[in-house]
Amino acid sequence: MTSIIPLAEIDPQLVESLLDSAFGNDRHERTAYKLREGVDMLEGLSLAAVDQEKHELLGSIQCWPIALTDEDSKTHPMIMVGPVAVYPDFQREGIGRMMMAALLKEIHADDPLPLVMIGDPEYYGRFFDFTAEGTGGWTLPGPWEPSRLLVRANPKNPLPETGALGPWSR
Repeated sequence: MTSIIPLAEIDPQLVESLLDSAFGNDRHERTAYKLREGVDMLEGLSLAAVDQEKHELLGSIQCWPIALTDEDSKTHPMIMVGPVAVYPDFQREGIGRMMMAALLKEIHADDPLPLVMIGDPEYYGRFFDFTAEGTGGWTLPGPWEPSRLLVRANPKNPLPETGALGPWSR
C-alpha cells in the first residue's frame, strides 16, 4: 500500500540515495540544482511515497522557492517542482503521478504562485497542465532545453515574457 507523507519525515540520506538512483551521482551539476542554490526546500509541499507495509521509500517530490526577475528587475516568486524521483524498480507504477496529484491538491487553482519545472512536456502537459508556452524568453543559470522548461500558472496572472530564473529569498 503506497502512502504519500511529508518528505520531512524521511531520513535525508534515504532521499539522497533515491535521487542518486533516479538521476545519477552527477545530478548536482544540472541546471535545476543551480536554480535553487542556497534556498531551503518548501517542506509543506515536498512529499514522499512510501510502502507502508515494507516501510520503504519509493519516491519523492521536492518544491523550492524560485523567482523570475524581469527586465525591470521586478521579482516574480514561483515554486519550482522537482526533482520528481521514483526508484527505477518502481517506475511506471503511477507513483510519480500520485505524488504530483497530492502536490496539486495542496496548491489551489487560484494560487498566484506559478509552478515551474524542467521536465517532459508531453507527460507533464498531458496529466498536469504544464506547458512550455510563455517560457521561451526566460533564461536559466546553466544549459537547458527550452521545450523542457515548463510552467503551470493561473491565466488570470500573466507572467513576463522575458526574465531570468533563479533562487528566491525575501
